[in-house]
Amino acid sequence: MLAASIFGGLAVVIGAFGAHGLESLLDEKTLKTFHTGVEYQFYHVFALLFVGLLQKNSPSRLLNVAGSLFIIGILVFSGSLYAYVLTGIHQFGMITPIGGLAFIIAWLLLAVSVSKA
Repeated sequence: MLAASIFGGLAVVIGAFGAHGLESLLDEKTLKTFHTGVEYQFYHVFALLFVGLLQKNSPSRLLNVAGSLFIIGILVFSGSLYAYVLTGIHQFGMITPIGGLAFIIAWLLLAVSVSKA
């Protein structure tokens, strides 16, 4: 839940930076890419909060792994989009799907964990 709180606050800061600091510097497509990173970060903050609440009531290894994968997904998916937009280095976009895969596996593990509970 601590990670969710930190990533949530950062999403607000990063989103504001994108909306106010980058809008005059980037074309619409690149700004949309940045915004996608912020959106996915926010979505998965709520997933992390949910995992944290579940973990408090019914601790499990699956929830630990799911939470870790949500964190990895945020760092890799959103982080690679931010890095791509801010540096223009297209290779950052090549690792974005790894973060997406981490999100998918995390959601599946969360579903398995909830179904077992």
